Amino acid sequence: MRRNPFVYYGKKALIFLLSVFLLSVTVFYISRLAPGDPLMSYYGERVEKMSVEEKETARGKLGLNEPIYIQYIRWVENAIKGDFGISFKYKQDVMQVIGSRIGSTLILGGTGFVLTFVGALLLGILCAWYEDRWVDRLLCKGGTLLSCIPEFWLSLVLILVFAVTLHLLPGSGAYDVGYKNNVLNRIEHLILPLVIVVLQHLWYYAYMIRNKLLEEIGADYVLLGKSKGLSKRKIMFRHCLRNVLPSYISLMAISVPHVVGGTYIVETVFSYPGIGALSYESARYHDYNLLMVLCMMTGILVIFCNMIGQIINEKLDPRIKATEVVETSEVTEL
Repeated sequence: MRRNPFVYYGKKALIFLLSVFLLSVTVFYISRLAPGDPLMSYYGERVEKMSVEEKETARGKLGLNEPIYIQYIRWVENAIKGDFGISFKYKQDVMQVIGSRIGSTLILGGTGFVLTFVGALLLGILCAWYEDRWVDRLLCKGGTLLSCIPEFWLSLVLILVFAVTLHLLPGSGAYDVGYKNNVLNRIEHLILPLVIVVLQHLWYYAYMIRNKLLEEIGADYVLLGKSKGLSKRKIMFRHCLRNVLPSYISLMAISVPHVVGGTYIVETVFSYPGIGALSYESARYHDYNLLMVLCMMTGILVIFCNMIGQIINEKLDPRIKATEVVETSEVTEL
């Protein structure tokens, strides 16, 4: 039985929209029910000198004195029109604030993503090639130990060693004052955060590649190839690696949120002016409009990448698709 592609992708789109809706409701309500006064973000210390009437007027100006469901409906109506409000802290349009920071996150996260998966693939191949030898054992033990170290702690250690003690690399920011357009200066500020992003994810995916390759090496077709006199190199790269790469591509799609989450933590520790540090500031200062858009952007990315990964898995493994079709037919018959 074949599945109608319009029905299939229609269900995916419906699930995506429903997930985004539930995410928006959850983030909107939780952010506004959390303890704290958003007026502090907008007015600063002047709030302490305001009377009760002045505070109510200020809340009305910001649209915060109405029931939460009314605030949500208005936010959705404005968001559909492309108006996401202003940032309480920065007194600017939310998209302008995000636009000034998102480039730094894309550079850090994108570079870290590429280096992580290229390095993981090479490490996985190396470990599988030298299975149970000293290279494999050393990398396995060292990678496992390194992956257990918290990102924030390792970040602080690198800052202490390379920035504070040795004065070799800067420990915060994306560039020095007056060097915004200096490429070399930006690269220097990128090194330490990038090292943390790569190290914290590298071995996790390298270990997956190693295990998948070893599973392929133990398959019957490998024994057949060896009996025909094929070299180890040909078996590894022409057959085993070729069979592993499709699932690795699927893994890359699913892992985008994982790497992005690690990037956010690193940005906060290194005071790197990206979306991660901005998310922390918006939550800390109750900057509702900014926090809402940032959470929605991250959540949509997570949902979208997971769905893409699922679609790729179903394309690569027909058994998943066949199982769903059989279940659907059984329900229809009942």
